[in-house]
Amino acid sequence: MIYIMSATSENNKRIAKNTLFLYVRMLLIMGVTLYTSRVVLQVLGVEDFGIYNVVGGIVALFSMFTGSLTSAINRFLTVELGNGNQQRLAIIFSTSVNIQLLLSVIICVFVELAGVWFLNNRMNIPAERLYAANWVLHTSILTFMTNLISVPYNAAIIAHERMKAFAYVSVLDVFLKLGVVYFLFLDLYDGLVVYSVLLFIEAMVIRFIYGAYCKRHFEECSYRFVYDKVLLKEMAGMAGWNFIGVTSGVLRDQGVNILLNLFFNPVVNAARAISVQVGIAVNSFANNFFTALNPQIMKSYVIGDKSYMIRLVFLGTRFAYYLLLLLSLPILLEAETILSLWLQSVPEYTTCFVRLTLIFVLSESISQPLVTPMFATGKIRNYQIIVGGIHMLIFPLSYLALYCGAFPEIPLYITIVISQLCLFSRLLLLRKMIGLPMMEYLRKVYNNILSVSIVASLLPSAVCYFFPVSFLRLFLVSGISLVSTIFAVYRIGCSGEERVLIRQKIACLKYKIIRK
Repeated sequence: MIYIMSATSENNKRIAKNTLFLYVRMLLIMGVTLYTSRVVLQVLGVEDFGIYNVVGGIVALFSMFTGSLTSAINRFLTVELGNGNQQRLAIIFSTSVNIQLLLSVIICVFVELAGVWFLNNRMNIPAERLYAANWVLHTSILTFMTNLISVPYNAAIIAHERMKAFAYVSVLDVFLKLGVVYFLFLDLYDGLVVYSVLLFIEAMVIRFIYGAYCKRHFEECSYRFVYDKVLLKEMAGMAGWNFIGVTSGVLRDQGVNILLNLFFNPVVNAARAISVQVGIAVNSFANNFFTALNPQIMKSYVIGDKSYMIRLVFLGTRFAYYLLLLLSLPILLEAETILSLWLQSVPEYTTCFVRLTLIFVLSESISQPLVTPMFATGKIRNYQIIVGGIHMLIFPLSYLALYCGAFPEIPLYITIVISQLCLFSRLLLLRKMIGLPMMEYLRKVYNNILSVSIVASLLPSAVCYFFPVSFLRLFLVSGISLVSTIFAVYRIGCSGEERVLIRQKIACLKYKIIRK
């Protein structure tokens, strides 16, 4: 009993330590990324910014073929690390590299044929920018291939829970991207072409750094050619069913982005790209938490400690959502003012896109921890058929709505509704797969989150209603949102035991400060 408690305590400390590293990384990355987006928009202009994102989206569409394998690689490495079989771990890693190399070549050939034709014959791009757009397509393919080959190395770092290294390299990555942006001010050539080429070079640098680190610190990351027919069949089986879910996600993001280009113009794509940047920045709060949490969920399933796994899922869902709400609420209420301060020149539709994207991020964060225990089981067929099938409705419904003359924001409304349908589908399936107590989840997690959201938003929403748009209102709303969210989380979101623990931690912190 003492051993179990000690192990649980060590796991919690590891989660906390890894989360800290990831959050330091996130704050730096978020600040630099948002600043970089502003500068890129200024240097390239709204039209070229939109072209870069929608053309890059053509290549990203093909991640539906690779994303499923990426998830399988992450799962196999983490599980085998939990089992402690070093020889098997090395075989899994080398097999993963072989698969990614083969896929990168196949996708390169396919995109160079089909993607180039689609770009030049179907997309809504000004004729004078087609030359630059083709450059973006070719360099995006090379960047995609580079990132694809990096996947097994990144998965090894996460599986080993070396978040410190992950954080350092990620920070270097974002600062190199910032350097690329400032290189554009030299105005040596077409800005869009130069930007795409330099991003490819930057991706190559990061790829070699990850490779060097893994080879130095992890024995299994010394690549050698292996052919394990049984392992290939296992990974392909998991990836095959996971293909449905990955495809639905790609169609939701990049597919809808291409639809917006077909029915509107690159300016709408620019607005969409900015909203995605904001969504990624905010969502990183939850993603970093889950990156530290997910290996523990996987490993607790492997050793048969399902009660601890479910407790982690419940707790992780609530507190990840609270973090997102803390940051999202003032942006939701003051999006117009914040965007004008950040970008100065705000493309049309951006404000509405940003608000809807944040609502989707909040909605999707509730589902994210439910995916990990599903992958831990390895039995994903029914899950992917049902949940992936529902998710895949976003693309055809969006196309139908836009074809009938709907506004550009409609696909995001559809996405939010589908996200909630997928959540309840996941709960029903996981109840059968791992014995997840659905009613307990709805009571302790879902209802809890809804109550906190309503209470936290009442006072800052009232300030927005009674005060005119101004910097003073932005300051008031931000401050009041912070206080009201913390209050709602503490009084409504936390259980009695959690409130006692929080008070104890605050008391200890005060004591340490007084002693100093």
